[in-house]
Amino acid sequence: MSDHHPTGIKRWLFTTNHKDIGTMYLWFSFVMFLTGGAMAMVIRAELYQPGLQFVEPAFFNQMTTMHGLIMVFGAVMPSMVGLANWLIPMQIGAPDMALPRMNNWSFWILPFAFTMLLSSLFMEGGAPNFGWTFYAPLSTTYAPPSTDFFIFGVHMMGISSIMGAINVIVTVFNMRAPGMTLMKMPLFVWTWLITAFLLIMVMPVLAGAVTMMLTDRHFGTSFFDAAGGGDPVMFQHIFWFFGHPEVYIMILPAFGVVSEIIPAFSRKKLFGYSSMVYATASIALLSFIVWAHHMFATGMPVAGELFFMIATMLIAVPTGVKIFNWVATMWQGSLTFETPMLFSISFVILFTIGGFSGVMLAMAPVDFQYHDTYFVVAHFHYVLFPGAIFGTTAAVYFWLPKWTGKMYNETLGKIHFWMSMVFVNLTFFPMHFSGLAGMPRRIPDYNMMFAEFNMWASIGAFGLGLTQIFFLVTIIMAIRNGKKAEDKQWDGATGLEWDALPSPVPYHTFATPPKVD
Repeated sequence: MSDHHPTGIKRWLFTTNHKDIGTMYLWFSFVMFLTGGAMAMVIRAELYQPGLQFVEPAFFNQMTTMHGLIMVFGAVMPSMVGLANWLIPMQIGAPDMALPRMNNWSFWILPFAFTMLLSSLFMEGGAPNFGWTFYAPLSTTYAPPSTDFFIFGVHMMGISSIMGAINVIVTVFNMRAPGMTLMKMPLFVWTWLITAFLLIMVMPVLAGAVTMMLTDRHFGTSFFDAAGGGDPVMFQHIFWFFGHPEVYIMILPAFGVVSEIIPAFSRKKLFGYSSMVYATASIALLSFIVWAHHMFATGMPVAGELFFMIATMLIAVPTGVKIFNWVATMWQGSLTFETPMLFSISFVILFTIGGFSGVMLAMAPVDFQYHDTYFVVAHFHYVLFPGAIFGTTAAVYFWLPKWTGKMYNETLGKIHFWMSMVFVNLTFFPMHFSGLAGMPRRIPDYNMMFAEFNMWASIGAFGLGLTQIFFLVTIIMAIRNGKKAEDKQWDGATGLEWDALPSPVPYHTFATPPKVD
């Protein structure tokens, strides 16, 4: 073996191959997904019945904090970066990512960041207990000593994300094959390019917030301490200026995935390609002017409430354009319903339900009723689980034959889909009702009137957890024993099976990409 093809542990530690790094990101994100899911199981076990059964309220709060942080920064974001690493060079005809050593570094930062975060569970005072939004003064004045490890962990995640985003931008602008203009790029590449700009703009804002937390805790500043002339509400403004674009960072690449898969199984080109690009860019821009819809209950002026309410409802327009285009792509197409298509269709349906509840939350007068209830939990889980998680799952099923040369078992894939579909709705749909009836979130005990909704949600959550183990088994079986993937894997497809758009580069040449002058 030459130095260019090291084997074993050296291959994974020092690799600069975009495919190896993409694989590591995807496996890491799945490990974090199961870790964060285990924490959700603790939460749902405690909420199965009213009263306190299994854990202390303090530990319950630690679980809600760690579950949120791990799912957002450890599961969803690395899975999207993994897909970017695998697919972007292939889809633009590039030999690799533009900055391969930085690519390797951006991955290896993550295991250390999350080890630091998870180690806080074993420290004096336990893990941070202030929720994934870490509002001051809970996170500055009253937080446990382990908060400092949380702060450094968040900094490291942010550095990793910024490096990944720089890599995507440089690759897309500098390494496209001759003849591939921006408006000929596959939709997945477009969504990731826009996502990368979002990451570079908002990650430093998060870094600023946690740095101010650190100085408030240890260096005598009072950014968020009213007694010293600071403002705790300012923390919320800074956090949500990062936090709302972050939601779109998690969902936009999934939009790109679905925009590739639906045309392939509809045997049609994507309807309204350019409008999809402009809609994605519009969503990204609008995401910067809606942050305070998370803060209607803090007492802002009526003019501020009106502005953020109208701006938030405006986001429904480009989102509606995308949903219309997906449906129009399927309209009168020769549809087949293999596993990736099933996940993509359910993505469109369930994400739309999440969008409807988002429009409800956007209205300031009614948000006073919904705020801090399980209705909000239902809303963002309907956006993120069928959105980001179903999107990634669809991508894995769709491109696995391309990645490994092996085909998964279609029957097992469909069983996984239907189990996921049933349990996602069983888990999160009842939360709409308990939230509208006034059940507060992040509290381990509740009134008897919510008992039945919580029982069904907990049953659904445990079913959903077992379903992901089934997914793991299905993928491992495919990699180890799957039948060899054909050149045209999806039977009857029209040459669109790996990408939704024609390009000047024949797709079978991706193994040996064209030279770019």
